[in-house]
Amino acid sequence: MVSSPHEAMHRIFQEYPGLFSRVSEVLGVDIPPPTSATVLPTDLTENSPVERRVDTLLRIDTQDDGPFLLAIEAQGKKDPRKSTSWPYYVSYLHNRYNGLPVLLLVVCQDLATAQWAARPLTIGLRRWQTLTLSPLVAGPHNMPVITNVAEARKDLALATLAAITHADNPDVGAILKTLSAALRDTPEALADPIVELTAQGLGNRPAAQQWRNLVAVDTSFYKSFMSEEIRDEGRAEGRAEGRAEGLLLLLDARGIAVTGATREQIRTCKDPQLLRHWLQRAATATSADEVFADEVTEG
Repeated sequence: MVSSPHEAMHRIFQEYPGLFSRVSEVLGVDIPPPTSATVLPTDLTENSPVERRVDTLLRIDTQDDGPFLLAIEAQGKKDPRKSTSWPYYVSYLHNRYNGLPVLLLVVCQDLATAQWAARPLTIGLRRWQTLTLSPLVAGPHNMPVITNVAEARKDLALATLAAITHADNPDVGAILKTLSAALRDTPEALADPIVELTAQGLGNRPAAQQWRNLVAVDTSFYKSFMSEEIRDEGRAEGRAEGRAEGLLLLLDARGIAVTGATREQIRTCKDPQLLRHWLQRAATATSADEVFADEVTEG
């Protein structure tokens, strides 16, 4: 199954095709600045039952060296199958696009996978290698740790990719706080994709909740799907609290005794539908047992 971090690690290049120019600088690769970048179809399937897709494919045009293809793979763990898939991608693309040069960039979130991905892939005999593939790798070992707001604001796309690749960094809280602060004066049209890609890239790690908390501090800045989700959660929690208090008032008004433990269970229930169900029962019930049946433990 394709994970959210996997999608974010390569989709950010679709959102910001010029990002590779800054990433190549970080990786120490001298590539001329792009004059344009075009997102290309990722389907590399031929007329055979084997389906092959690169994660993201861009055509990068430069003024000095002409165009080249940039194939981007998000890699979450070591995968021996890539020793055949990646050389195939590169040779197929080189042939399909009339001999255009091809670069393969692999984006990782952990050091072990990054080190594995960076090793040369060879095809041939031990004494003579016919083909050698050397991927570029971006990961926690070489992407910058950005904790300066001005630096993050200068290049939000790079700051986002850096945050995603450092998702397991012990200082990820400071990294995310910096990125969030950099977005405060950023127009919504620019901030929204950053908010979403960061959330997606953090996946289900503890850092994802840190990011949600930072975004929720002032959701008026963020009209993204995640922010709407946060506001919806807040509204649902408010409805649940209101129904819980209403249920307790109704029980008291009708003289139906409940224990302290039951009162606490009612107050901490976050399910508005379940509370509504209890309210309907309480309207005609003569005892707590009739209201809650086996759903609340009386004690």
